Amino acid sequence: MEEKQGINFFQRYLTLWVFLCMVAGVLIGRFIPAIPETLSHLEIAGISIPIAVLIWVMIYPMMLKVDFQSIKNVGKNPKGLFITWVVNWLIKPFTMYGIASLFLFTMFKAFITPELATQYLAGAVLLGAAPCTAMVFVWSTLTKGNPAYTVVQVATNDLIILVAFVPIVKFLLGVSNVSVPYSTLIISVILFVVIPLCGGVLTRISVINKRGADYFENVFVHKFDGATTIGLLLTLVIIFASQAEVILSNPLHIVLIAVPLILQTVLIFAIFVACKLFKLPYDIAAPAGMIGASNFFELAVAVAIALFGTSSPAALATTVGVLTEVPVMLALVRFANSKRGWFHG
Repeated sequence: MEEKQGINFFQRYLTLWVFLCMVAGVLIGRFIPAIPETLSHLEIAGISIPIAVLIWVMIYPMMLKVDFQSIKNVGKNPKGLFITWVVNWLIKPFTMYGIASLFLFTMFKAFITPELATQYLAGAVLLGAAPCTAMVFVWSTLTKGNPAYTVVQVATNDLIILVAFVPIVKFLLGVSNVSVPYSTLIISVILFVVIPLCGGVLTRISVINKRGADYFENVFVHKFDGATTIGLLLTLVIIFASQAEVILSNPLHIVLIAVPLILQTVLIFAIFVACKLFKLPYDIAAPAGMIGASNFFELAVAVAIALFGTSSPAALATTVGVLTEVPVMLALVRFANSKRGWFHG
């Protein structure tokens, strides 16, 4: 029962909900196509208004949890932070690109056309360039990680995303021959990171000043516990509805996209072992491994939609990331907990 602490009902069965949303979305797209067609016309500057609203519903509650006051404690465990920064920003995006390219263009070339492979690769790149800042709180809790370290890591990752996400994505998509204007990427980061992050910080400051930190941490934040999951699931219904024809004609592609994403997650979790080699304690190594292995899939989905559209194969690839992440991360949580003894003595 220990693993269930810190993870709510929706989060525990997120893969099941995602699968049900996929089924519901495909059925809507197949039998009520007027719904996705109507929603596709509700956009401004190429960005879907319903999707933008749902993504803000997803991301705002996580940004409430980011305590930038904790950054002053960065110097207390610099080694662990440096390791995860290097892995997240100098290794992870490029291994994702390499693994996804190998499978999509070489291993699976008999099943996926080069055009589709390019789009799926773009979705994988967006996942690889967005280290987790949300579910990390859950994974850290499940591994009994150091909560202060986790908060510092999330806060610093959010700051790094603001400056590193756009050039890394631009570079890797350019290598993939996918043309993406800087303006679109920058607008996406402003819409889906800067605005909700500022909103979360201002809300945090305001509520703490009025009601105190204890009320904020134990009462206010939990008012939004279900919002992120509900926003995510409704977004996925819309995506899968618009992807209905692609999925029905290529159901195997869901599995093929999942293979490199799962391998990437397991590979990057090797950071957990690296922390052992650098003699870091378990409560630092465990959340470090979780942060490196998991993705900020809400941001990846948002940017894929902004760049390529709700019905794009790239958006589909990011949603497969949602489908695979939870069961894989829970397996890694169990592995980390079983290896706690490595770090004693």
